[in-house]
Amino acid sequence: MGFRKKKKKKYRVFWFFVKLQFVLMLLVVAAVGVYYYGGYASQVQHMKEEAAGFVRKSTEATFRAAQTSVVYDKDGNTISTLKGEKDVYYLPYEKIPADVCAAIVSIEDKKFYQHSGIDYKAIFRAVKAAIENGEVTQGGSTITQQLARTVFLTQDRTWQRKVEEMFLAVELEKKYSKTKILEFYLNNIYFGNGYYGIQAASIGYFNVEADQLDLSQTAFLCAIPNNPTLYDPLTNMQNTLGRRDRILDQMLEDGKIAESACLMAKAEEITLNRPAHTKNNYVETYTYYCAIRLLMEREGFKFQTEFKNEEEREAYNERYNEKYTECQKELYTAGYRVYTSIDLGLQAMLQKAVDENLAGFTEVNEEGVFKLQGAGVCIDNETGYVRAIAGGRSQDFSGYTLNRAYQSYRQPGSSIKPLIVYAPAVERGYTPDSIVKDEPIEDGPSNANGGYSGEMTVREALSRSKNTIAWKLFEELTPKTGLSYLKAMNFAKITKEDERLTSSLGGLTNGVSPVEMTAAYAALQNDGNYRRPTCIIKITDADGVEILSTEQEEKKVYKTTAARMVTDMLATAITEGTGRGLGVTGMPSAGKTGTTNDNKDGWFAGYTRYYTAAVWVGYDMPAELPGLSGSTYPGAIWHSFMENCHAGLPSAEFLPYVEMDLYQKIRKDALGEEENMD
Repeated sequence: MGFRKKKKKKYRVFWFFVKLQFVLMLLVVAAVGVYYYGGYASQVQHMKEEAAGFVRKSTEATFRAAQTSVVYDKDGNTISTLKGEKDVYYLPYEKIPADVCAAIVSIEDKKFYQHSGIDYKAIFRAVKAAIENGEVTQGGSTITQQLARTVFLTQDRTWQRKVEEMFLAVELEKKYSKTKILEFYLNNIYFGNGYYGIQAASIGYFNVEADQLDLSQTAFLCAIPNNPTLYDPLTNMQNTLGRRDRILDQMLEDGKIAESACLMAKAEEITLNRPAHTKNNYVETYTYYCAIRLLMEREGFKFQTEFKNEEEREAYNERYNEKYTECQKELYTAGYRVYTSIDLGLQAMLQKAVDENLAGFTEVNEEGVFKLQGAGVCIDNETGYVRAIAGGRSQDFSGYTLNRAYQSYRQPGSSIKPLIVYAPAVERGYTPDSIVKDEPIEDGPSNANGGYSGEMTVREALSRSKNTIAWKLFEELTPKTGLSYLKAMNFAKITKEDERLTSSLGGLTNGVSPVEMTAAYAALQNDGNYRRPTCIIKITDADGVEILSTEQEEKKVYKTTAARMVTDMLATAITEGTGRGLGVTGMPSAGKTGTTNDNKDGWFAGYTRYYTAAVWVGYDMPAELPGLSGSTYPGAIWHSFMENCHAGLPSAEFLPYVEMDLYQKIRKDALGEEENMD
């Protein structure tokens, strides 16, 4: 009986196997039919022929080619050159350290010396992992495929590009030896921060030739190309170190290094030593940032500052970093000519103002960077373009330069009041002559001097920076309404948590940057019309063909009369209020101070008809600075710079606003129309 059951079971298994084979055969036939009759066969054939043509025409010079991009100021003077430095640092195979070759093969393509351009088992493993994990967790590309993609193709993730990449890899393996392919690869892959090839990376990160790298440094550098943003040692050192250790483990597993060498390399502390000439100054870093974002936009990337939840924010950041890295590489290698609005004369004035007014603070941190810092930005009010940007104090050192003017976000203190309290309040019927009352508020703020002045005008409340008035007006507006003005002007770090009354005094979750503040104050001067800050006029290719250009499109954020009224009140703040004595000699000026609790951040933001500038002073790691307020060091920097940049310019009055009675009538009519519409 048991024998019959076993026989019957084998019989069922046999026919199941036969049926399965039949189904698979039908699927193959269907796939072949789709392949030929769906038009894919001709596409694939074309890609195969194209790949063969690319490789046939290639020479060793093909793998050294990279054009230098050049950046110019507003007068056509060269600011900087951007290049991958492949030609300068190109290493032939015999000069590439053996550990570099071993490390990159162990982590990127273990079967490099066995396959003919494509590792089918690796592809199947990647597909299997994707199915099991629901996402792509490991790659199937060989070193040869990666070389093909880097040199011949775009980074588009399409099946056509992947197929052509495979054809190219096969053709490359037919024409070039394994050592040549590895040589080309190690001289072309991107190591982040403008470094292409192992020699450029070695000099750029450690200031030594590649043959002077030790094992730990070698594995550390070989960690970067897999994802130059995620493993950027300047911003994500722990990520880089983690991948270094995984590479060392792979080398040990492959028998390339001894266990003792692996342990010693893992224990070694990595210290970057970037040569001084690779450190970009504040103009250059901001220029590259603006240019890269414009290239991203040109390629269809949609920038975002508001998110439904943290998952959406994280997904956006991942897409942003990937596209930023791709466009950064493009900027460094495409031979572009980048024309900017930067005025090197104004730049020197702004940097001098920051340096001289903070010269008395000489204390440095463990990296040798001045602890007390300042940053400032200047925008041309006629064009809306950035003319000068100082991201910190001048210093000669080999470390990474943080550009605080656009990379740092700090609490703005009272300098935020005109933007989210007073201009919106004026739009809703208040005028400079409206009467408000400065008095204690239960569970509310006190004023800087601890006292209260009773009834006063809105003009006086703003010019004397009364916290109680700002708080009450903001409560009347609602925080959500007030903050909507910042969101309309692309402030990047405003969160749902900022919808609270403390924001009226500058108590924001993440803060604001000097670039953002300068552009927002420039909108007040420009009759309430906001223009997105940038310093890029246009980008062309090496032959002068325009790639992209910018037009400062205006976005109405504040009503014209409201912007002019606030400007008039900010002029009073400079003549009679907290900014008294900081105006430009012989030139109508408007501005506002800002000081945070415990004197940790000081701001001064203001403008004339010609220029708008915002200045921040504080410590990189927030700490109290006795005597710091918006009217002290920030105000002194602003005044010094604005005095110099206005020298010789004729006096220019601010534009007047309509009479109060007429304005009230306009507002009443407008509110009536809104009510009727409701």
